[in-house]
Amino acid sequence: MRADETGTTRRTVIFRSVTGGFAAVLALIGVRPARASIDTASSEDATGEAAGVVLAKTKSIPLRGGKIIKGKYVVTQPKKGVFRAFSAKCTHQGCAVASVSGGTINCPCHGSRFTISTGAVARGPAERPLPRKSITVSKGVIRLK
Repeated sequence: MRADETGTTRRTVIFRSVTGGFAAVLALIGVRPARASIDTASSEDATGEAAGVVLAKTKSIPLRGGKIIKGKYVVTQPKKGVFRAFSAKCTHQGCAVASVSGGTINCPCHGSRFTISTGAVARGPAERPLPRKSITVSKGVIRLK
């Protein structure tokens, strides 16, 4: 193979063209359309969650227990008729919590446990409580507020 006066071979030009095109395609794939920051007609709250979404029926949430909903929320009933909702994302390293038992919401990744009444850390390594979600309870239905 012969190099031109600049010392660049045909192979180098082709290689650079292919890798440059590949990088451009990767950059395009990573681009996502921007979302409006505030849409007054939207049914989402400030955290981007859909307000009014039905999480569960009250009769499906066990007393002194709870249920994981759609892998995103945990709804609990620490006392008869008292319902709480939390994020299902562990505050330690972001794993999804997997169960509710023995008065705690349990993360399988590193063993963190959170209380069903407040979401506070009952056992680490997590150091922060589960974020609480605002809900409404009406006519036997639990909804995001």
